[in-house]
Amino acid sequence: MADDGNWAPLSPYATGVRGRCPRCGQGHLFKGFLTIRPRCEACGLDYAFADPADGPAFFVICFACVPSVALAVWIETVFSPPFWVHLLISLPFLLLTCILPLRPLKGWLVASQYIYRAREGRLQGSPNDV
Repeated sequence: MADDGNWAPLSPYATGVRGRCPRCGQGHLFKGFLTIRPRCEACGLDYAFADPADGPAFFVICFACVPSVALAVWIETVFSPPFWVHLLISLPFLLLTCILPLRPLKGWLVASQYIYRAREGRLQGSPNDV
């Protein structure tokens, strides 16, 4: 993250949700659906700092999967439809609410890591302090 002084701070939400570089806002963050590029093609920012781990999946599970499954259970208990109705209603709803938010959430978490300079926790006074 050297040479960050020449760049105006950008909103992690605005850059991350669009999948843009958190430093310049121009380059792409992803090279696939969820694979992070090694570096920005516009400003050269190395994305080695980016490690959102399971954060995006956790948020999607909490805020999308649980309500989606609750909807499917509610449909089953109230209407008792045939299985094909769940294939037409519950399954697409579950897939849309669980897969689509992953990329924007991952981009937002990576951009937030950059903006707030998040890093691995260290004990105070350890020999590896920088």
